[in-house]
Amino acid sequence: MFRARVVAAVLAALLLAAAAPVAAQGFRPFVVKDIRVEGLQRTEPGTVFSYLPVKVGDSIDEGKAQAALRALYATGFFQEVRLEAENDVLVVFVRERPAIAQIDFSGMREFEPETLRKALRELGMAEGRIFDRSSLENAEKEIKRQYLSRGLYGAEVQTTVTPLERNRVGINIAVTEGEVAKIRGINIVGAQAFPESELLEQFVLRTPGWLTWYTKHDRYSRERLAADLETLRSFYQNRGYLDFSVESTQVSITPDRRDIYITVNLREGDKYTVSDVRLSGQMLVPREELEKLIQLKPGDVFSREKLVASNKAIADRLGNEGYAFANANAIPELDKEKRTVAFNIVIDPGRRVYVRRIDVAGNSKTRDEVVRREMRQLEGAFYDASKIQLSRRRIDRTQYFAEVGVETHPVEGSPDQVDVVYTVKEKPTGAVLLGIGFSSVEDVALSASLTQSNVFGTGKFLSLNVNSGSVNTVYSLSYLDPYYTVDGVSQGFDLYKRETDASSLAVGPYTTDAVGGGIKFGYPVAETVSLDFGLNLESVRLETFANSPLQYLNFVQSFGNDYTYGAATAGVARDTRDSLIRTTAGTYQRASSELASGDLQYYRLGYQHQWYYPWSRDLTLALGGEAGYAAGYGNRPLPFFKNFFVGGPGTVRGYRPFSLGPQDAIGNTVGGNRKLTGSAELLFPMPGANRDPSLRLAAFLDAGQVYVNKIELSDLRYSTGLALFWSSPLGPLRLSYAYPLNAESGDRIQRLQFTFGTGF
Repeated sequence: MFRARVVAAVLAALLLAAAAPVAAQGFRPFVVKDIRVEGLQRTEPGTVFSYLPVKVGDSIDEGKAQAALRALYATGFFQEVRLEAENDVLVVFVRERPAIAQIDFSGMREFEPETLRKALRELGMAEGRIFDRSSLENAEKEIKRQYLSRGLYGAEVQTTVTPLERNRVGINIAVTEGEVAKIRGINIVGAQAFPESELLEQFVLRTPGWLTWYTKHDRYSRERLAADLETLRSFYQNRGYLDFSVESTQVSITPDRRDIYITVNLREGDKYTVSDVRLSGQMLVPREELEKLIQLKPGDVFSREKLVASNKAIADRLGNEGYAFANANAIPELDKEKRTVAFNIVIDPGRRVYVRRIDVAGNSKTRDEVVRREMRQLEGAFYDASKIQLSRRRIDRTQYFAEVGVETHPVEGSPDQVDVVYTVKEKPTGAVLLGIGFSSVEDVALSASLTQSNVFGTGKFLSLNVNSGSVNTVYSLSYLDPYYTVDGVSQGFDLYKRETDASSLAVGPYTTDAVGGGIKFGYPVAETVSLDFGLNLESVRLETFANSPLQYLNFVQSFGNDYTYGAATAGVARDTRDSLIRTTAGTYQRASSELASGDLQYYRLGYQHQWYYPWSRDLTLALGGEAGYAAGYGNRPLPFFKNFFVGGPGTVRGYRPFSLGPQDAIGNTVGGNRKLTGSAELLFPMPGANRDPSLRLAAFLDAGQVYVNKIELSDLRYSTGLALFWSSPLGPLRLSYAYPLNAESGDRIQRLQFTFGTGF
């Protein structure tokens, strides 16, 4: 027994020594008259005092001394701590851990250094922080993980720690990246209903192709594979295979860590049809109205997509009545012998709720009122899901934010109330740019601009632009207040100087030098309908040449070269598009008019219509058309430089810009007073990059023509082709290759047309 007690005492002493490398063994109790800290280099004495559990006037013994040692070690600031007593003065001797003076990277090409610095900062590794060997080991693992996520399985990471003066260290992280491992094969085992090639089209991951150098979709990623398998599951279940499952996946890599092979084993199961769909539960909306929202009908092949959409539509409809937490849950009833499935959609509306408060988060620059004025859901009113989502779309359409989200939070202790929070992520809305652009119209165009679309966070727009091209040279100042009144009436003005040289176009040669300005107003009639009005004054100097068309020369002879006139404009627009950047659904219609008086007397009428239909998840059908009519009045003709012109990007691709329509005796296009254009586009993702929103293709059919006095549909010119839209890292690129279908002699063909520009 005695021996056991001795052993236990020795073990306790060893454990205590491990907890504090220099324990205060035999520390005699005394009352602390003062505390002195020695050995500090960077840490302030006050920091030590704040963590020290002993204060002046306290009594200290061996137990309290051990507690003080543990507290100081726990800070992580020190690698050695010792306590001593000198004439009732507690002396704290410390040796600080070194601080990180700098972190350098070498051999790294795949990542920007700042990207890895941010990741290391989250692990506690950053310049100015205390150096910890364990944190360095975790940093090595994190860098390795980042490289594995990019398919660089042969990457090696080596760290070097160099001591520096003033108890600091420098860390160098050397990376040998090696070769990128690429997917060389994806095999699907167990597929009978669909060809393997069709199933592989559902995957983002793929073997190397002509575009994978940009998309990097030939690099394996566990997250991407999981997403692809879920897409594959949806593909099968949307086609009736209710019991589809992925049995297993195998990912193998060759010994040289360059090639990856993926095998997916699946079980298709049977194909089911829907035998019945019925509703049950609390239907606070007429049953007939809810039944119309069900997309699955008896006799249909089962589709998970349609079932989910039906449940969501029912929940959203109840949400419009104030039931924020309504739930529609479809319970399946399988008949495996008949291979049919029936669904009982149980509706639980929950409690009807009010919106207590609406908050906005993330708008550090933009004022709250700029966001709140777009809201249609009111505080204190019944919750309305349609108004909340409409508010989110309106906030998004301001284009002040990169992201807009909305969440609904229950109010604790008040089951009939919710708070709505709109979270925004602001994007840069101002720019000082110098730019260079190329196009098949302007050749080379230089530009400079100072633009701020959210001046001081007020939502007001201000822009100063200079643009110099071979056709147009423009200097302009524009201003717009979208909420000149609280009702959403907008007000703005434009000042400009525009010089046009048509000599390089297909039209007859002439130049104009115009100086003008005007005011404009907009008035919202409804959520999707608006009116606009404007008044513009302009002074124009017109120059013609000996080889200008006869009608140009006659106009100058009759009315001179200098004109001052005013023009009033009015228009009405209806816009239901789901996005202003990448439209997939909705329509845009606008009717416009212009009436000029003074030295020039004319009027112009126009109508534009665009319609977008989401044909499938990846395909969007876009139909558009535009018509225009213009004429002079008061015994004055329509000025020829106010004629309509057609041809080129934006109208009829495949023909030289402004080249279609009537021509003079030597073949110069002179334009017309009537315009008719139309287009049909099938928009789809770039093959091999179907998840990349920056790349988009379009197969198109264009038609158009300009006329004088009479429209003859038989004179329409048609073209078809393929267009590419790419938001490249250097700027937007639009490229089209068109084949004219009914070109006639005298038509100017230009099959390849493009525009490209960037800022620097």
